Amino acid sequence: MDTALVVGGTRFIGRHLVAELLDHGYDVTTFNRGNHDDPFAEDDRVARVEGDRTERRDLLQAKREVEPDAVFDCVAYKPRDVESATEIFSGVDAYVYISSGAAYADEDVPKREGETALESCSAEAATDDSPETYGARKAAGDRIVFQAADRGVNAMSVRPPVVYGPHDYTERLAYWVDRVAEYDEVVVPGDGTNLWQRVYAEDVAQGLRVVAEEGEPGEAYNVGDRNAVTLDRMLDLIADALGTSVERSYTSPRELSIVDLEPDDFPLYRDHPHLLDTTKVAELGYESTPLAEAMERTVESHREHGLTGEDNGPDRETEERLLDVLDTV
Repeated sequence: MDTALVVGGTRFIGRHLVAELLDHGYDVTTFNRGNHDDPFAEDDRVARVEGDRTERRDLLQAKREVEPDAVFDCVAYKPRDVESATEIFSGVDAYVYISSGAAYADEDVPKREGETALESCSAEAATDDSPETYGARKAAGDRIVFQAADRGVNAMSVRPPVVYGPHDYTERLAYWVDRVAEYDEVVVPGDGTNLWQRVYAEDVAQGLRVVAEEGEPGEAYNVGDRNAVTLDRMLDLIADALGTSVERSYTSPRELSIVDLEPDDFPLYRDHPHLLDTTKVAELGYESTPLAEAMERTVESHREHGLTGEDNGPDRETEERLLDVLDTV
């Protein structure tokens, strides 16, 4: 495969994917509406087609202009998006859909492709935009990929858990980076053993390329950090990257309720462990970046760009009120 079309390609995962493909000798074209700054605008190695991926005629135009060998679909959020893409790009060597670990319905540990049940998706959910239906919509997209493969389309799916790394506009991890960087003590929901697997953005990009090159049509592949860490260990990694240390105040739901907080008010907290089995993609040649290295790059980028994640969790004033109460107990 020589030519790649990246649907998206300017913000986070797509941005890292374009860099990954360039590093491996692909001719790359991005396809997007131009609503965000294009980091490749001055890079003559990257072409761009402007259009709306929800418009069939725009996708058809991109196909005609690029004639790609591989298509990477970074911004398919509704089943109908995947359905259109798998029809229009039915003749490519690889169509790779970015699904999500949220597509899994059961709380298996770990979650395995082809074994752990997927979310069901109602007709109403399929056209919804709310976070509550995100996993269901991604699961529906997976099923469309599988059906397309049954028709002979070289379509595959990649399921990452929470993605972190440079250029992460969600700022979920940035919340914790800012807390560790700016304060001596932080409030931690629960006892710190909450396990929600994550994946470094550059590794998602690598996984997408490897699946396109080596994957089997009709298959889904989990892509995640090989070593999943607890919330507590994540704070250690952040502190090490910053060259500091941080005290933690572990809090129960009852203690959090003193200031009208709940555990899931904090980013990257989850009641049930979320762990994806990555054996299948590793067999294709995927390797994840060592955690300390991935965190160092992420922390450096977040601090350089002033990301604080302040909208993702409790404000510091509320935390300090709770810490004051706990200190008197």
